[in-house]
Amino acid sequence: MTPAPLKEIISFEDLEKIDIRVGTITSVVDVAKSDKLMKLIVDFGDHTLSILAGIKQERDNPQEIEGKQALFIVNLPEKKMAGEVSQGMLFDIGYADKIKPCLAMPELPVPNGSRAG
Repeated sequence: MTPAPLKEIISFEDLEKIDIRVGTITSVVDVAKSDKLMKLIVDFGDHTLSILAGIKQERDNPQEIEGKQALFIVNLPEKKMAGEVSQGMLFDIGYADKIKPCLAMPELPVPNGSRAG
């Protein structure tokens, strides 16, 4: 893999707008109307969100990530895809570089809802 060029410089104020939190994936459900999407039910401690992720073809068994903590962007507007609503975004590693994606996860268990940054 050849690393992609760096993106343009952003301000710290722009970075502060992104709310990245740790959540535990409690359920991974097939999205019947999509060849790519799976619906993740994610526990953030004080609330649960439904987040669609394009992981169906990336893993032999998408349910293998149930019970794992990962990073999610939680302050995006809701987006409807394949008849389902996504309330955030999985923050994974590799997809944009066309390598096998993996979860961005804390090295130790932390409370759900913990903020990155």
